[in-house]
Amino acid sequence: MCRLVDTHAHLDEINTPEEAVSGANSSNVIAIIAVGSDYESNQTVLHLARIYRGFVYPALGWHPSKLKSSEIDRNLEFIEAHIDNAVGMGEIGLDYHKRIRATADKELQKYVLREILKIGRTHQKPVIIHSRYAWRDALNLVEEAEIKNAVFHWYTGPSSVLRDIIRQQYYISATPAVAYHEEHRRAIKETPLDRLLLETDTPVVYKRGGESEYESRPADLLQALRGVASIKGTGEAKIAEATTANARRLFSLPL
Repeated sequence: MCRLVDTHAHLDEINTPEEAVSGANSSNVIAIIAVGSDYESNQTVLHLARIYRGFVYPALGWHPSKLKSSEIDRNLEFIEAHIDNAVGMGEIGLDYHKRIRATADKELQKYVLREILKIGRTHQKPVIIHSRYAWRDALNLVEEAEIKNAVFHWYTGPSSVLRDIIRQQYYISATPAVAYHEEHRRAIKETPLDRLLLETDTPVVYKRGGESEYESRPADLLQALRGVASIKGTGEAKIAEATTANARRLFSLPL
């Protein structure tokens, strides 16, 4: 039996988290890291972790798409006040897409990320990094903060940055998009198995068979598993064993 860990799911963004948890349980998923993205989201993932104790584990974060300068103190204070109840920090990071920069410019994003990383270092928590179009800057800030443990989720950036991520002994996570997204496939191919994790980024919409679309749930972690096994040319059981061991080690999960 393949025991799997979904290391990145936005359970707060779906209307029926109980169905998502039940479906995950039926698909050999033994744990879900529920990531936060803002003040309200962080409250929700802490609540879900209490309801599904031993199955859902919270990570507290502030997604760059939701940054507001007027809310910096409130968000940072909440994260620091509750970080001991979380297994990690995320989703945090940088996003240089023009749509995101229209509401949160690069300097604001960098300032907030630096402040959150300080909390992570102080409390020795692993960080879950969003780095779209900001791969090098995100890695530089994580390194500058002297963060020991990090995962760059759904990585699609250049190989040069990926090599440095791996050199630092950080992790990369594979999503169901590994079935068709060429940059993501390349990154997963170049990442050693001992640096790989699996995730769904629930409720992101993926393509199935290159055509139809579906809104993901943690049960769809099986799609990521199959995609990674195909790219690596090895059995699903080996991928499951390695990625679950990596997730247990990174997030100190009592599994």
